[in-house]
Amino acid sequence: MTDKPPLYLGFDLSTQQLKGLAVNSNLKAEHEVKFDFDADARGFDVKKGVLTNEAENEVFAPLAMWLQAIDTILQRFKEDGVDFGRVRGISGAGMQHGSVYWSPKGERALESLGSSQSLQEQLGEAFSHPYSPNWQDASTQKQCDAFDGYLGDETKLAVITGSKAHHRFTGPQILRFRMKYPERYEQTSRICLVSSFLASIFLGKIAPFDISDVCGMNLWDINAGAWDQQLLSLTAGSNDTSDLKHKLGAADVPEDGGAFLGNISSYFVERYGFDRSCAIAPSTGDNPSTILALPLRPLDAIVSLGTSTTFLMSTPYYKPNPAVHFMNHPTTAGLYMFMLCYKNGGLAREQVRDALLPSSEVSRPWQRFDQVASSTPPLGQSPDPSSPMKIGLFFPRPEIVPNVRAGTWRFIYKPRTNALTAADEATWKQPEDDARAIIESQLLSLRLRSRDLVKSPSGPNAHLPPQPRRIYLVGGGSRNAAIAKIAGEVLGGWEGVYRLDVGENACALGAAYKAVWSVEREAGQSFEELIGARWKEADFVEKIAEGYQEGIFERYGPAAEGLDLVEKEVLEGEKNQ
Repeated sequence: MTDKPPLYLGFDLSTQQLKGLAVNSNLKAEHEVKFDFDADARGFDVKKGVLTNEAENEVFAPLAMWLQAIDTILQRFKEDGVDFGRVRGISGAGMQHGSVYWSPKGERALESLGSSQSLQEQLGEAFSHPYSPNWQDASTQKQCDAFDGYLGDETKLAVITGSKAHHRFTGPQILRFRMKYPERYEQTSRICLVSSFLASIFLGKIAPFDISDVCGMNLWDINAGAWDQQLLSLTAGSNDTSDLKHKLGAADVPEDGGAFLGNISSYFVERYGFDRSCAIAPSTGDNPSTILALPLRPLDAIVSLGTSTTFLMSTPYYKPNPAVHFMNHPTTAGLYMFMLCYKNGGLAREQVRDALLPSSEVSRPWQRFDQVASSTPPLGQSPDPSSPMKIGLFFPRPEIVPNVRAGTWRFIYKPRTNALTAADEATWKQPEDDARAIIESQLLSLRLRSRDLVKSPSGPNAHLPPQPRRIYLVGGGSRNAAIAKIAGEVLGGWEGVYRLDVGENACALGAAYKAVWSVEREAGQSFEELIGARWKEADFVEKIAEGYQEGIFERYGPAAEGLDLVEKEVLEGEKNQ
């Protein structure tokens, strides 16, 4: 191995791109490269990285395209000046839930790669099925119904696996694959997730599942730390699950997220000049990898404010229910990753913004929205905290939390009597009252569903009510001052509200940090201890708003109850239509 300072590579295999990042031991990024599937792939007619079969709601990606991307991105690293002899460790992140089906011939080819041909040339036909279902795939409703009902109901499934059944989850996808392609299923020797597929390529043999990403399958019993036999039986279509267990590599899910899986495949040593001692660590899912890019401490929360809204929290508490997702933490035993996903986010806010926008301010589209939202009192109330509250739901797209059609609903909630009435022109001024109400609605849903996972701080702040330590905002909405201000009022955060900026490579960055930790840690040293000591917060984080504010935060407790009542009212109304 070269005597130059070491490098660590992190990869992110997402829907539209493969990204690569090289960092040094001090966590400084030295090289960044990417391969865009639409722009760079040759021979694949993909759009936004995928192919579709609209008749069956299928969305999938060609595996040969991913192989082409891996070779190309390594070549781009080389052209960017990377000395692969410096690389001591590699980890990755993959879009969650997607599955890859290897054939026996493909397994053998993976283990005997020659450096004179590309990955695509040698592994292009290594799979019993040439495509991987994408997380956008919605073809598995029948299989999801079977999963939700097999153990009794969706709540029981969520308690065991961390989530109710979802179209994109791997268990329902494998069940559909077996039913639609029985011969291909029989010809499958191993099944990978996207993350373990990525690790397998670099390892030169099938890599085990990651302890966090395995929780996105609806097959893993999180409390037991093992596959659920009943759910395996459902998926296999038989009480004899030995064949499915073999396909999954059932005995091999290392609890250590930084485990040494082996040294890099000789293919990469001979073709690109990697040192033979370069270590391969488990690759994890894209969402778990995101929380490693901070690194996120227990009881910190990330709110991603993009087209959709995602809420991530690291927590020691496992309290699953069908509306949320729980997964093992990707590096730290005893912690869990709590996740909420909403379809409606930026688009809903933009609709209210546009309704408020004077034609003279089109060059500053958010100015009027911010002004109105910031000047409106919390919940549209009078100073009396028991006065009526304005609470609405704003869903330009069908929502999954709660599971309801597209629509807008506005209500007046009286916290003193727990009474709910539909708003009218006399009680709700449109669109002005919508500006603050839409922000509050989105944030109240986060508070409602995460309130059992937070606790009061210790030390001098022990008198404060339960809340996160910090709120980190990412995505386009994080630049909006009104949203940041209201986030602190609704969600708290006794240390404040912060904007997190790790560029567009958070998943690859988290993977690279994971590789550093895997190789350089001392015995018993946690990810948070090693990476936290080296991570330079000032390079990535800026405080943008106050968090907990006494009196205002307390008002939003009853408002969360009001939102819960609003959702139930809307869902009940949908049943009666």
